[in-house]
Amino acid sequence: QVRLVESGGDSVQAGGSLRLSCAVFGVTYSNNCMGWFRQVRGKLREGVARIDADSIPIYADSVKGRFTISRDNTKNTLYLQMNSLRPEDTAIYYCAAKPYGSSCSWFGYSYWGQGTQVTVSS
Repeated sequence: QVRLVESGGDSVQAGGSLRLSCAVFGVTYSNNCMGWFRQVRGKLREGVARIDADSIPIYADSVKGRFTISRDNTKNTLYLQMNSLRPEDTAIYYCAAKPYGSSCSWFGYSYWGQGTQVTVSS
C-alpha cells in the first residue's frame, strides 16, 4: 500500500527555520507529482508547494522566497525547507502525492501523510 510519513515539525521562534521530510513508500516516486499542504484548525487546507517529476517547483505566493521544496529520488523522500518563519505559518503540514504519471497541479492528490505540526511563536 502507499504510505507517506512526515517528520520535522517543531515549535520555533519567528524568523527561524525548519526542514520537513516526507518518506514515501509504495509509489514509483520519481514519476509522481508531490506537494506540501498545510491546514490551520478551522480553516481550509491550502497548497504550499509542489514539485513535478523534473523537480520543477511551484509555490504559493505566501511562501515564495522563504520555502524551498525538493526531492531526493534515491531516498524516496520529499523535503520542505522553511526559512524566515512567521506566526501565520503555524499549521499542520501534510505531504501528498498524485497518481503515477498525473500532471502536476494543486488538485487530485490521492495519497496523504498524517501531518506534522509546525508552530511559530512571535
